[in-house]
Amino acid sequence: MTASSTIYALSTAPGRAAIAVIRVSGPKASNVLHVFTGRTPAARQAKMAILRHPQTREPLDQALILYFAAPSSETGEDIAELQIHGGRAVVRAVLDALALIPGCRPAEAGEFAHRAFINGKLDLTAAEGLADLIDAETEAQRTQAITLASGHHATLYQGWRTRLIECQALIESAIDFSDEGDVSNSAANMATERATALNDEIRSHLAGADRGEIIREGFRVVIAGPPNAGKSTLLNALAHRDAAIVSDEAGTTRDAIEVHLDLAGLPVTVTDTAGIRATSAKVEAEGIRRTYDRAKSANLIIWLTDIAQSAPVPPDLAQEGTPVLTVANKIDQSSAPSSDRDLGISAKDTSGIDALTQEIVSCAQSRIGDTVDLVPTSARQSFHLNQCAEHLQNYLDHQNHDIELRAEDFRLAADSLGRLTGRVDAEDVLDQIFSRFCIGK
Repeated sequence: MTASSTIYALSTAPGRAAIAVIRVSGPKASNVLHVFTGRTPAARQAKMAILRHPQTREPLDQALILYFAAPSSETGEDIAELQIHGGRAVVRAVLDALALIPGCRPAEAGEFAHRAFINGKLDLTAAEGLADLIDAETEAQRTQAITLASGHHATLYQGWRTRLIECQALIESAIDFSDEGDVSNSAANMATERATALNDEIRSHLAGADRGEIIREGFRVVIAGPPNAGKSTLLNALAHRDAAIVSDEAGTTRDAIEVHLDLAGLPVTVTDTAGIRATSAKVEAEGIRRTYDRAKSANLIIWLTDIAQSAPVPPDLAQEGTPVLTVANKIDQSSAPSSDRDLGISAKDTSGIDALTQEIVSCAQSRIGDTVDLVPTSARQSFHLNQCAEHLQNYLDHQNHDIELRAEDFRLAADSLGRLTGRVDAEDVLDQIFSRFCIGK
């Protein structure tokens, strides 16, 4: 990715559409418009124009063109935007013509957002938010992503970093005036007071990390139970499609099958697993082992049994604190009571499925909480925040010793937040973050 070149890409979805948008960013953006139309419109004024081939001058399309001058653009560079008709042949012709203009090349994945970061138009957390916004499939994911992309997290983290630098300055002041006890002690005490408050705020923020990751990755529900309890049928009923093979033969499901659902705007991942029983078959035993593995990372376990069966929940199935919902299936085939279980359903005729769905939603809402809260949303964010908190804690645990090293604690804590937003040593994470973007973003 070189800023000296001018890049272009189709920024709308490929395929037949009413309108397609092609974006151009870089030093030759204005020249691109001049080559195509013989003029460059005033900045931020949309104009209708005939796009002509740069060599043959034959008309390619009638388009709406816009020009955004640096630095007042999304990437911080000159940007040209071509709003053309969305037929495949039109898009192909314009892209082919762009390739003939010297100094222009197709953009790489995430290169527009990368240039915006380099030019200070967004920080790394906002870039992650944009990528999450593109990937968002539920309302909760969209809400969290737009908050992250809008810079609210960056504002919070930059504020903490400023306060850490102020703490560092206080400790350095205490060092400089170490021969004046009152001044030195006053500065050190003030730094400690501020560090304590910061440590509490950051750890409180980190406490919501699992909520942010659940919204981003999905609330994980594992359906477990003995063979032939109807687990695959239940998965299909929740998904409203045939996601899993259903058979009367016990042990049909040998591997975990996942479906991703949008339940009341919340992302939910439901996993069908192999039936749990004693078996000597190696393949089935491996499937059962995987059932236990999936259950360990679940946010909710549905223990599904035939209403006529007595099959207690295995004591080692759920991790401590993981809720288990006991459900009796096949209530359409039996009049036996299911009072010993939380819910009764018929996965076959979908009786009770709405009540089960609502119970899943309630559990997810209880775990996620308010989706507008500022919480870490990725493992990368949590890592740097934890690093910052550890350096702060190290200062608080040793504040009366080696005052020169205590200033270093503040510097390391501030650097951790700097890496979080991209202000310090961002190069090692740039490719990882921007490679998630599609071409043209």
